[in-house]
Formats: sequence, structure tokens, C-alpha cells
Amino acid sequence: MTPAARCALLLSPMLVLGGCASVAPDAEPSRVAVQALTQPHLGLPLSWPRSDAERAAAADRVAALLAQPLAADAAVELALLNNASLQARLHDLGIAAADVAQASRLPNPGFGFGRTTQGHEREIERGLHLNLARLLVLPQITRMESARLEAVRREVAMDVLRLAADTRRAWVMAVAAEQALHYRRQVRDAAEAGADLARRMEQVGNFNRLSRAREQSFQADAALGLAQAEAHRRATRERLVRLLGLWGEQLGFRLAERLPELPAEPPARPDIERQALAQRLDVAAARATLDQTVQSLGLTRAIRWVNVLEIGAVRNGSNEAPRQTGWEVSLELPLFDSGDARLARAEHVYQQALRHTAAVAVTARSEVREAYLAYRSAWDIARHHRDEIVPLKKRISDEQLLRYNGMLIGVFELLADARQQITAVAASLDAQRDFWLAAADLEQALVGRLGAASSAGAPTATPSAPQTDPGH
Repeated sequence: MTPAARCALLLSPMLVLGGCASVAPDAEPSRVAVQALTQPHLGLPLSWPRSDAERAAAADRVAALLAQPLAADAAVELALLNNASLQARLHDLGIAAADVAQASRLPNPGFGFGRTTQGHEREIERGLHLNLARLLVLPQITRMESARLEAVRREVAMDVLRLAADTRRAWVMAVAAEQALHYRRQVRDAAEAGADLARRMEQVGNFNRLSRAREQSFQADAALGLAQAEAHRRATRERLVRLLGLWGEQLGFRLAERLPELPAEPPARPDIERQALAQRLDVAAARATLDQTVQSLGLTRAIRWVNVLEIGAVRNGSNEAPRQTGWEVSLELPLFDSGDARLARAEHVYQQALRHTAAVAVTARSEVREAYLAYRSAWDIARHHRDEIVPLKKRISDEQLLRYNGMLIGVFELLADARQQITAVAASLDAQRDFWLAAADLEQALVGRLGAASSAGAPTATPSAPQTDPGH
């Protein structure tokens, strides 16, 4: 068998495998993987409508959720369905899946053709070559791209959880603002009643100008507080609207009337640090990045000396000489660039990723401890308001009402006591709001640092494939 025939025989299975070993780009497995990461924390499926039927079903579900007073869980489901930024982010899964499919493709063979003449002599050259270096490192490149796909899946999962946490916090703030506005209106009504009574009593000579001015001052402060509460209510509602992706007629949605009641006892979590390290996505992402860096370092070492290696078949013909057949190998000589700089860079990136992984683990432990302590403190404060301060203010108010009915105190003392009771209830509401915000922060701390784009101390150079591409 001639050398050209042997080379053609070598290349022919590769050409056949080119049509069999290709991986079709499919983002559905990535969506399922992201859902597996997020559903244990959310209890909701990840919706990614891509067909007209799926989009119509999602729109129907959105309308059904908006038809009822919006609870916290319903708000999270609505955001996952309707937030356009999240839906755009999900397409990164398809992009990464396409990159994996592209990396797994066999390199295309090259064909060269040349025709030269010299007098009456014509010479025709034909060549078929294949990038052998690319073929040798193809499995490792595919593994690296698959690792990048896993990293994108974790990043998208963190974005999903970030959106859910932000939505839950925005819902708490919006509902608390509605309740605060309700109490501010009560304060305003009480202030207006006191100011009107003071005005009439001054007219008949039973009230001095200083006392009336004090009542008017309280009325002015109450009106200002009401205006501030209305502005805060609009701002918190718009924040929630943006996260839910609502517009037009959808803006008329109703919120739940009040925040949920406090739990009887906060859950004890003695192993919260171990739980955080086991399930936090940023810790898992740091570990995956470290593994990817190790693979990148191995590839850099593998192609340090041989970066360009091609094999090909040659078949030349001439009208005045017998046909020439054979094979050729193209090899880059590492005379000026031995690859030591690329190897040194890869080793530094590995050490950087190793230190970053340790820093992420330490930060995760601290953040989850801080979040749990804040959660417990917020529960203690809210319970104290609910069980001690508000009932005590109510008992005082009841006693004052009895004294008023017995003509032992006047109406202004009764109004002043009513204002104090309303203020106590408003403070209790703020404490209840702070507790549910702390609960959302604790759940967030258990899955990762979602409030920032990257952890403190993150490496400035992300681990990547070696700078030299075996395809060149």
C-alpha cells in the first residue's frame, strides 16, 4: 500500500466520525440542571417558555396570579415567569451548550490545490491535511468547555435565586409600606380631630392659643408623615413591579393585606455552617473553578512544546513526470517560545483559584453566622413588640378610656394616648417587617452571596484555557 493510500486510510475514519460524534446543541438539559439547583430552595419549577404555546400558558398563569391578592410565594412565582431579564439570562444556557457542542466537533480537514507551469511543463499539487494537535487535545478541551457550562449553570441558578430573594424582600417592603400607610392615615385622622376640637374650644374661650398651636403642629407633622408614607409606598410598589415585570393594566394588582404572623419559635440550626458549605452555590462554583483551572494547567503542560502539529496526504501530478504521492507532517519548532510563560501563568492562576476557594469558604461561614444572629435578634425584637409593648399600650388605653368615661381626664388626654398606641403599633409593624427581611436574608445566605456580583477577594484573572490555541 502506497504512503498516500495509508494516509487516506488514516483520515477516512475521522471524516466518518465527524458526522457521528458531533454533539447537537441543546439547552434543555441545562435548564433541568438549573432547576435541580434552585427547586429545593424555591419549591417552584423554572419556566423558560420558548414556543408560542409555552408563552401563552405562561401568560395565562401570570393572569391567574394577578387575579388574586398577591402573597409572597405567588410574587416569587410571578417573577420567575414574567421577569424579562431572567428570561434573557436563561439564553446563556443555550449559548454555553452551543459552545460545548462546538468544542466537541472534530477539526475540519483541509484541502490544498496548486497548479504551476514551466514552459510546456504543468505541475498540479493536491494536499489533504488534518490538525493532529487539535485532535489529540480534543477530549481535554471538551471537558474544559463542559466545566464552563457547569459554571454557567451555577451562575444562572444564582441569578434565579437572587431574583427570588429580591422579590421576596420587595414584597415584604411593599406590604409593610401599605400597612404603615394605613396607620399613618389613622394618626392623621386623630390629629385632624384634635386640631378641629382645639380650634372650636379656642373660639368659645376654653382653650389657649399655645395649646391650639401644639395641636396644629401635631396635625402638620401627621400630614407630613402621611405624605412620606405615601411616597414610600409608591417607591416600594414600583420596585416590586420591576421585579415582577409588570406593565399596563397589570399594574392594578392587589397585594396581601398584611405580613404573615411571626413563627412561634425560630428554628434552631446548630449545623448551619456545615449546611451552608454543602449547598451554597458560590462555594460550589469556586470548587468547580478550581477543578477547571487544574484541567487548564494540565492542557498547558501538554501543549507546551508541541503547539502546531499537522499531518496530511500529498498527491502531485505533472504532464512530464510520473505522479508523486506521499505524506507530510508540519511541526512548530519551539526555538523562541518554549511555553514557559504560558505554564507560569497557568500555575499562578491555579494558586489564585486555590486561595480564592479558601476565602469563599471562610466568607460563607461568617455570612451565614451573621445572617442567623440577625434573624434571631429580629425575632426577639418583633416578639417583644407583639407580646409586651403593644398589649401594655392597649391596657393603658383601656384604662384611659375608663377614666375619660368617668370624667377624670379630658378628650385631649384621650387623643394623646390614642396617638401613642398607634405609634406603638407602627413600631411593632416595623419590627415584624425587619424580621421577615432577616428571614429572607438568612435563606439567601444559605445558598450564596447573591447580593453582589462577585465575592470579595475574587481573582482578577478568571481561569481560562491556555492562550495558545492548538488549532493555529
